[in-house]
Amino acid sequence: MQHKVTVERNSLRFSAGHFATYEGDCEPLHGHNYDVIVEVEGDLTEDSWVIDFRLLKQIVRALCKPLDHRFILQRNSAVLSIGENGDYWEIAFGDRRYVMPKSDVCALPIDNSTAERLAEWLCLRIKDALAGAGATNVMSITVGIEEAPGQAGWCTLTL
Repeated sequence: MQHKVTVERNSLRFSAGHFATYEGDCEPLHGHNYDVIVEVEGDLTEDSWVIDFRLLKQIVRALCKPLDHRFILQRNSAVLSIGENGDYWEIAFGDRRYVMPKSDVCALPIDNSTAERLAEWLCLRIKDALAGAGATNVMSITVGIEEAPGQAGWCTLTL
């Protein structure tokens, strides 16, 4: 018998700016108030739970914190021209140029700042944090990143 727990929204959110690239084009710079939904499936522990809700929320909040009120930079983009110049990131697409202080940027090792890639990035870090906390019973982790009500990207990692 498999069990699961979910934590979502409330304090599991972040606000960030980004622009996703698609079909060789680039969205205008904009932002979202992202809500995070996390589902963890696994066997019950000796205490009859999959994972302590408090621990899971603590992990997710800590992972969201560096994203909050930042520009999310898709560091591995095949479309954007990205360079570092001292304390600044320089980002270009066509005739558009952005120069942003590194303190305002969260540079992630992703190819695009889509909700799906953000969900994948968070999912992998949650896996590492749960393993570090000794959660050996976890069988899968699903993360949803909701950009707007009714619009979310998802990633599931089976362990």
